[in-house]
Amino acid sequence: MAKDKSSINFEDPKLYINRELSWLQFNARVLSEAEDTSNPLFERLKFLSISASNLDEFFMVRVASLKDMINAGYKKPDIAGMTAREQLEKVLEQVHSFVDKQYDIYNTQLKPLLLEKGLEVAGEEGLTSKEIEFVDRYFDEYVYPVLTPMAVDSSRPFPLIRNKSLNIAALLKKKEKSDEIDFATVQVPDVLPRILEIPEGDDSDKPRKVILLEKIILRNMHKLFLNYDVITCSAYRVGRNADLSIDEDEAEDLLKEIEKQIKRRQWGQAIRLEVEKGIDKKLLKKITSELEVEDNEIYSIEGPIDLTFLMKMYKLEGFDDLKEHSYYPPQSVPEFETGENIFDVISKGDILMHHPYQTFENVVKFVEMAAVDPDVLAIKQTLYRVSGNSPIIAALAKAADNGKQVTVLVELKARFDEENNIVWAKMLEKAGCHVIYGLVGLKTHCKITLVVRREEDGIKRYVHLGTGNYNDSTAKQYTDVGLFTCAPAFGEDATAVFNMLSGYSEPLGWNKLAIAPLWLKDRIIDLIKREEEHARMGERARIVAKMNAICHKDVIAELYRASSVGVKVDLIVRGICCLRAGVEGVSENITVRSIVGNFLEHSRIFYFENGGSPEMYASSADWMPRNLERRVEILFPVEDAVLKEKLWHILDVELKDTEKAHIMNSKGVYEKISERNLEGTERVNSQMVFGKEAVEAVERHDPGSSRVFIPEMNPKA
Repeated sequence: MAKDKSSINFEDPKLYINRELSWLQFNARVLSEAEDTSNPLFERLKFLSISASNLDEFFMVRVASLKDMINAGYKKPDIAGMTAREQLEKVLEQVHSFVDKQYDIYNTQLKPLLLEKGLEVAGEEGLTSKEIEFVDRYFDEYVYPVLTPMAVDSSRPFPLIRNKSLNIAALLKKKEKSDEIDFATVQVPDVLPRILEIPEGDDSDKPRKVILLEKIILRNMHKLFLNYDVITCSAYRVGRNADLSIDEDEAEDLLKEIEKQIKRRQWGQAIRLEVEKGIDKKLLKKITSELEVEDNEIYSIEGPIDLTFLMKMYKLEGFDDLKEHSYYPPQSVPEFETGENIFDVISKGDILMHHPYQTFENVVKFVEMAAVDPDVLAIKQTLYRVSGNSPIIAALAKAADNGKQVTVLVELKARFDEENNIVWAKMLEKAGCHVIYGLVGLKTHCKITLVVRREEDGIKRYVHLGTGNYNDSTAKQYTDVGLFTCAPAFGEDATAVFNMLSGYSEPLGWNKLAIAPLWLKDRIIDLIKREEEHARMGERARIVAKMNAICHKDVIAELYRASSVGVKVDLIVRGICCLRAGVEGVSENITVRSIVGNFLEHSRIFYFENGGSPEMYASSADWMPRNLERRVEILFPVEDAVLKEKLWHILDVELKDTEKAHIMNSKGVYEKISERNLEGTERVNSQMVFGKEAVEAVERHDPGSSRVFIPEMNPKA
């Protein structure tokens, strides 16, 4: 019997998935790539490393936040009806199982395969006498001088153990004295390589051998405590609360306050302790009592602690045959291959770029050319995360040196990039740029560049809008879209955005852009409601939305209402999804899929059928409370018919992905499509399709057309 739609409570907690548990499912999808035997071996190592790095950040921010809420006595349930304590208990329970699976994959699948392919990760027991001699000499010459063993006694308190640092703890006994047991700890130095390759010697047929730095130190611990016997020693690692707490209203100087808080990040509350399996009980008790961690925060590790070292192993030379080579490198954008001035090219019409399949270099050149163009009067740009040696930063500094008005909003509160951004902000200020440090209480997350140019017919404004950061490094790894335009309406709105960010000016109206936290959320909900009206009137109604995460209760509830009246909703959500798909009477018209592949899916693209007159948008914002209510974000329309077709094509191909897509069922559990019986089904790897199309677009190189050629989809091509 069908449910009475009017009686449905679309805000019922049972209809929502907890954010933290949803994130853990996402990381499980990343880990599944490490298990996937269709991936080359070294790519599997990379995915295992990424899953470990992801988990580190999850603890430092999300688990830390749950602990903070518990400590503060916060009892309000989340949208899934769970209190902070209930969430933490469930999270820690699932993480223990997840870590066990990580090491099962490493020990039983990847490590034996590495040996089979000619690379051995050796322990002390697997070394020959010559290899032991080499390792010990390396310790004496390179490691020993760097180490600082820290004894703990009545005059020397337990040292501060840095966040994420790998350490070795030991119990010691004086050689010629009483039975008194002493404790000491030594940090494994991060200034030395974690992986040491041992020379092959005379037998080149044997596998290449590597040994981890902590193993070298462990076998030489006795050299650090000459007057003591080392009773037992073991590696351990501490994860700490690293979420910054900044009172922006009280901070007189935001930059100085953030600099101060960054230093405190290393010494936050301990929230995770990783120890080697089989660690001596007395040694473990000493560490846990000093760090004040509970039993469910201790992880007994059967293998090397901190699997992020596998990313270093991935970079070892000589194993190219074990890496992925099916994906094309970034291709040039045909519209910019005419040899014309970049501003003349943009003047001919809007240009849409799809990264990393198309190069990010044109965005860099846009700023670089603006810096030296004598007709450019001003450059304005927002920066959230930039690369370590950013050419965009260099171009902005050069522009200021050339006498142009340069305004840069550098978001100092970009998590884990604060230190990097402070360095760039100071450098830009010294170069003569006007630097804005963001807005009080808000993070500026939008990606926008405005170039003001003097031309024969007056002042002209050129705008770049993107879904991803102005980071030439991550632009090779993240999928994003970017739009170049010189349409006056966009130029006026871009000017208004920077005036709002730099002062107190806010226009009475906007032409094209929707801005958070002002009304972007309302705009999204209005667009969803419009589809509901079309469905009620029997007209075409559909929503396809691609993003990183969706957990805003108001938006999800509106999607439920839309589904309940017949709107077809297809969501492509890489990470967190608090919406539950396929629930009868509520979300049976909603599908949710997540694509985890070679590139990190990062673009935000939205399609609204609108009764047969489709509208398409791109945005810097996910559908999360932080994006829609606590950040400056931009939603922008793509209106050119050909460019709309390009955007739709991206969504359409991803909806057909059979190789890297995972589908959510009504229980909120994901299933990888490739694990189904797909006999007779066209196999589609969307990321390979886009790479192939970018190559073919360059090969055709028709400067008069922006249309992307759509070949027969063959993921192995």
